Amino acid sequence: MIIDQDKCIGCGRCVPYCPIGAISLVPKDHAEIDLDLCAECSNCLRHGVCPTDAIYQQELTWPRTVRSILSDVLTIAEESQISGRGTEEMKTNEVTGRFRRGYAGIAIELGRPVLGSRMYDVEKVAMAVAELGHIEFEVSNPVTTLMCDPKTGKFRADVLNEYVLSAIIEFSVSLERVPEVLRRLDEVAREIETVFSLDICTRVGLANELPTVEIVKAKGYWISLNGKTNLGLGRPLVKGD
Repeated sequence: MIIDQDKCIGCGRCVPYCPIGAISLVPKDHAEIDLDLCAECSNCLRHGVCPTDAIYQQELTWPRTVRSILSDVLTIAEESQISGRGTEEMKTNEVTGRFRRGYAGIAIELGRPVLGSRMYDVEKVAMAVAELGHIEFEVSNPVTTLMCDPKTGKFRADVLNEYVLSAIIEFSVSLERVPEVLRRLDEVAREIETVFSLDICTRVGLANELPTVEIVKAKGYWISLNGKTNLGLGRPLVKGD
């Protein structure tokens, strides 16, 4: 995103609309966007707060387009044809059957508003879990398509310094291996410069239990009360377990 310095009057109205603080008044008579920090989320432009229409979207070329795909809620990811970060949400599992009985779906969301993430930190986390072996990264997730080697979680070198609002790593793993995934995440959390939230889902057990609850609690993780239980009202596209 760019601010036309000939049009900018330095009113500062755009400054609070940047979720990661990339806009500043320099040297207090005009606004400027730090292009290294800008995640191309379009929030400042979309809200239309500039009285002189000084904010405009420059042409984005690779690898900067990665920022828009993972930060702008209206950008369509080619891999999934879904806007925003382009993930195939876990809550569709009753229709897609992506996670079978005995397996858990795990999503690691790096970066949030106010603190985004460099892709090199996304790579660190992906490689940390991949080294455990038998990790299947979600193929329709645009983050996965940035990997040059999905088996190791290694990313393309040209995207590593890109800054995004958030990036989600998604994969499936057998239930018995969830504790070692959580252990590895505890370790790699100390090696990155951002934050992440953790999502975990599984099929409800035959006795109506949630197999992941005790596993997660045993590792000392807090479980949010606003989790989702999906009732299977969608049209199933898969058969069996």
